Amino acid sequence: MAGKRITILFGVLAIVAAAASGAWFAGSRIESPADAAARTAPPKPSPILVPVEERVLSSEIITRGTVRFGLPQPVSIAPSPLKTSAGLITTLPLRNTQFSEGDVLLTASGRPVFVLQGEVPAYRDLVPGISGNDVRQLKQALTRLGYDPGAVDGPYDQKTSAAIAAWYKSKGWEPFGPTRDQLAAERAIERDYNDAVKAKMTADAVNAAAALAVASARATAAHNVRAAALEAARSAQQSNAAETQNARKSLAVETERAKAGYANTAAEADLAAQIADRALIALDPRQPETARAVADAKLEVARAAREKIKREGELAVQTAERDAMMAAERTELGQAAELAARLEGEKAVRAAVDAQKLAAVDARIAADRADQLAAELKAARQKLGIQVPVDEVVFIRMLPVRVEEVTAAVGGAATGSMMTVTDNQLTIDSSLSLETAPLLKPGMPVAIDEQALRVKATGVVETVANTPGTRGVDGFHIYLGVQVDATPVRLEGFSVRLTIPIESTKGAVTAVPVSALSLTTDGSSRIQVENKGVLEYIMVKPGLSAGGYVEVAPVDGKLTLGQRVVVGYSNLGSSDLK
Repeated sequence: MAGKRITILFGVLAIVAAAASGAWFAGSRIESPADAAARTAPPKPSPILVPVEERVLSSEIITRGTVRFGLPQPVSIAPSPLKTSAGLITTLPLRNTQFSEGDVLLTASGRPVFVLQGEVPAYRDLVPGISGNDVRQLKQALTRLGYDPGAVDGPYDQKTSAAIAAWYKSKGWEPFGPTRDQLAAERAIERDYNDAVKAKMTADAVNAAAALAVASARATAAHNVRAAALEAARSAQQSNAAETQNARKSLAVETERAKAGYANTAAEADLAAQIADRALIALDPRQPETARAVADAKLEVARAAREKIKREGELAVQTAERDAMMAAERTELGQAAELAARLEGEKAVRAAVDAQKLAAVDARIAADRADQLAAELKAARQKLGIQVPVDEVVFIRMLPVRVEEVTAAVGGAATGSMMTVTDNQLTIDSSLSLETAPLLKPGMPVAIDEQALRVKATGVVETVANTPGTRGVDGFHIYLGVQVDATPVRLEGFSVRLTIPIESTKGAVTAVPVSALSLTTDGSSRIQVENKGVLEYIMVKPGLSAGGYVEVAPVDGKLTLGQRVVVGYSNLGSSDLK
């Protein structure tokens, strides 16, 4: 049993020894990955060298677009107030007909419709006396056509009318003169003006008479016041004299009273005597009846005389008293008369002044009316010259133009849209991405080419839309319009390539491939150059980068044209690669 175990042990050891011998043999025949890599590694890389160049660098945007003529412009005609009704179209141009400035675009009811260059569309009749941008562009057009319309910035005047008349006649047409309504209006204004002049003359005469009336009223008032003043002075003088004679007048009153008393006493005495005589006759039987009658009569006469003397005495006393009182009243009456004359004079003068003011207002109104009608008459006469009805001229921004489409028909009314025209300027419709659109501005140069057509042309950026999704492009692009320079090749309708430089050096600069430029740890730029078979670094300042090249200027060291720079490394074992 023990012997069997020893045999098994020796068998196992033999197997282990055999495995170890196999492993040693296999290990001596197998390479490690590192050894295998070292044995199969390529040769040491060689630098790729390219020469330093001098070139113009530019950064550009490339896109495509479709060539067309300028944007279609509708041609419309507005009815003219100078004419009773719109005309009927008698002739129309054919499609693709070319028109230059001063040409007749069409005719309506025997009248021409001219085409002129201008920004402002025709919107009113062009008549003498008016001014504005439409008049200015009309004069500019006449000047270009060889006529002298007067000062370009001045109003439409007689010189302008003469130039228009000459222009119409040179084209075989009669110029448009004054209408019947204008002539009738001018005559009506002239009649009103003559009436206004007569009214003004009448008002001036009334105003002059009112001024004389004021002077007369003032003179009369002054005279009356002076007369009343003299009368008052005279009354005052009499009053003063009366006061000095007041005592005398009082004595006169007393005298009159004494006289009256005396007369009354005498009358009483005479009456008493007559009573006594009658009594004696009545008591004497010897007296006849006649004596008694006589005595009675004398008695009655004595009584009447006594009454008369009494009344006369009283009247004389009253008269003396009244004369004494009249002196003061006479003074007051004189002063009252003077005040009344002064007030009456002021009243008369004020009335005359008010009448003069009204007359002056009437004269001024009449003068203003005459002046207004004079201005209206002048304006109406100015409008009687040669004029251009609004339906006989069409202003188009750019000339010459070609007819794109005719929308009207012969025999139709000459109002509204007539046709569509385009200018002869070729335009390219294109689009830009939202990122590149802000880099372009109107006026930037554009290179136009198409290899399939073997054409090359130039142009400028005309329009860059402000918002996406306009002028027929989608919402993710911006419309780009390019104006094409003159070219003998017909490009309209073709798709072409557009190359637009957005940045460029002013001239040829020292440039190397962008791959030759590297950065240092401090952020500076450098390139590696070959100098007499030795590679060395030169610090440089980079500039514009475009087309795979970058502008460089050495900060230290020297960089010459043709000197070779390292742009990479090759594993082919050659250092002569360029």
